[in-house]
Amino acid sequence: MTIGFAHAELIAVLVAVTGGDPRVMTIRSGDALPSGPFEMGHRTLQSGLREWVQEQTGHPVGYLEQLYTFADRDRNNEILGGRTISISYLGLVREQATPGAGRPGWHGWYSYLPWEDWRAGRPAILDDITRRILAWAGLSAAYRKERLSRAILAFGLGDAPWNEDLVLQRYELLYEAGVVAEAGCRVDSNCGRAMFADHRRILATGVARLRAKIKYRPVFFELMPECFTLLQLQRSVEALAGLTLHKQNFRRLIEQQELVEETGEMTSETGGRPAKLFRYRSESIEYASRV
Repeated sequence: MTIGFAHAELIAVLVAVTGGDPRVMTIRSGDALPSGPFEMGHRTLQSGLREWVQEQTGHPVGYLEQLYTFADRDRNNEILGGRTISISYLGLVREQATPGAGRPGWHGWYSYLPWEDWRAGRPAILDDITRRILAWAGLSAAYRKERLSRAILAFGLGDAPWNEDLVLQRYELLYEAGVVAEAGCRVDSNCGRAMFADHRRILATGVARLRAKIKYRPVFFELMPECFTLLQLQRSVEALAGLTLHKQNFRRLIEQQELVEETGEMTSETGGRPAKLFRYRSESIEYASRV
């Protein structure tokens, strides 16, 4: 749809967790997120997005919430021949085959944002990122203090702690510093895998929203099979957060919130002793669906 000289584009960040790996649905062989223009025939923004996702990926979408609307005048505004208003949504699904027509496929989201995965410790790529960010911050006498403060907070430099929720702030700093291909740097100097237009920025927005949301809403049940072990649940939450969690503290929290119940069955697929299988309590599912 054209609004004056602007185009409204609908973009989906569809997330799944498979084998302990957080994955995002892509099209164009992994270079873009499912997207399409909002058209006059679409009843609502959300129904328009669902139609584009179905057409491009063939994947059903259940849980869906609006993320953010980007309308920056100086970022990727001539893609469709005018200013682009990008309206993004976050969807939580269970991974399935993708028979759509847009060369769809699942890709691990840490291939696009490799500095966000701390499950095995501090990512090695942060050494290079820190060097380049600090060099950029020192280029301007007028903005040096402000840039350094932002870098310290976003990337946990010095004594500052790493905050896993600041995904978008970190990507925006990398963009401003010109160390991602979307900002015009050489492909061989790019940090992480680049995406079309502002799609990696929108992916970062989705990751940040989900990381924050799982701390106060049990939406992660949308990503889990019907039955699961507590270890599988913990590994999935860790995959989304990009952090490792203390086993006993995690289980104590799950029990205190009464989110799950035993199925009475066991599984030996964990490779060790048979483990109890759990499912989400129906009350917690109903609660999550209302928020």
